[in-house]
Amino acid sequence: MLVPDWYHWVMALTVRTDEQMEHALDALVEAEGISRQEVIRRSILDRYERTVHARRVAERTSRLSARWGDVLDRLGRS
Repeated sequence: MLVPDWYHWVMALTVRTDEQMEHALDALVEAEGISRQEVIRRSILDRYERTVHARRVAERTSRLSARWGDVLDRLGRS
């Protein structure tokens, strides 16, 4: 093993940004009064939560549609 497991949990991450991202990041830092790192951390966690939520909604919609699809079709026609 060349890289120990702990390395992936405690080491820093470099984020490359462009001018648009720098502007947005600076604006968020100023507006929210938090560090650049915290803005990035919250953004990642927010995106993760939205993705997980959207996946759950899609799965449950599919399941409920399979179960109640005929009823919904009939209701839509009346």
